[in-house]
Amino acid sequence: MALNLRKLPAGEFLSLRRRIPMVDVRSPGEYAYGHIPGAVNIPLFDDTQRAEVGTLYKKEGTEKAVMRGIDLAAPHMSAKLAMALELAADKQLLVHCWRGGMRSEAMAWLFSTGGITPTLLEGGYKAYRNHILEELGKERKFIILGGLTGSGKTGILKYMMAGGDPVTDLEGLASHRGSAFGALGQPPQPSSEHFANLLYDDLEFKAADRRVWLEDESRNIGTVFMPDNFFEEMRKAPVIALMMSIETRMPRLLEEYSSFPVGQLEASVLRISKRLGGDKTREALEALQRGDHQTAIKITLEYYDKSYSYGLSKRPAGQVIFMETETDDVAVNAAKVKMAAGSII
Repeated sequence: MALNLRKLPAGEFLSLRRRIPMVDVRSPGEYAYGHIPGAVNIPLFDDTQRAEVGTLYKKEGTEKAVMRGIDLAAPHMSAKLAMALELAADKQLLVHCWRGGMRSEAMAWLFSTGGITPTLLEGGYKAYRNHILEELGKERKFIILGGLTGSGKTGILKYMMAGGDPVTDLEGLASHRGSAFGALGQPPQPSSEHFANLLYDDLEFKAADRRVWLEDESRNIGTVFMPDNFFEEMRKAPVIALMMSIETRMPRLLEEYSSFPVGQLEASVLRISKRLGGDKTREALEALQRGDHQTAIKITLEYYDKSYSYGLSKRPAGQVIFMETETDDVAVNAAKVKMAAGSII
């Protein structure tokens, strides 16, 4: 008896994931590089097996590749079914592979032998990616919290989020604080592909009629690049720029960065050495070597302040609201930011 498989387009498929578990049957390497958040990996093939079957398909055609795939997968079918049975809610699973082809259909057949009703993603993960990138490029109400490096923007946004404001933490999703020092103390960054998946997931659950707060970022956050169409929407949004003196920013920056090994701090300085210039780079490195973190921080902040201020000057007239503050208090600055944004929200 032929298996009648239910296939849904990406939007409908994703709408079911709150109540039905999702299985990604691609190889572990594909899954690690980027996957639908929440999906559990039960791969038909491991990375080596996938490469072998793919090579055979290209060289000798579909039939031999399918036969070899069966030989490779068969010994592990019972274990894969056991994982699916443990995961399935009410004997239902969402299932997808890369293009919605043989891998997902084969695993759907396997799951059905255990009484599971599978629903497949039409077009696979590739269709999901096309869907989310299109959605991320759509017009949406954003408001940007900008400001000089080290002015506590991330802390302010987290404070506002705890108070119920819609906030998307771009640096949290990217596992990077944005500057040359941004990787310190952070977990490994996701791929740009998976960052976009996480970003879509975050925004999907926010009301479309409310402005979402974002931190001002360049196109890349460390090694992660934002989707072009999303970044262009960000650039259109109004900006609240928090302006704070180096003296006000210094105590918190010293607390945050002085505990890191000197070698890691030196490597961060060297990443921007061409922009700092030879003399300033040497001064910053010498300061770190003698334990004078304050001088090193001051040198790098002077560079970042100049660069950021220039960037703000290139924004369209009226897009930026400057907000001066003489305190590093998160609650006070959050209140000031919201007040400044009152005419926008």
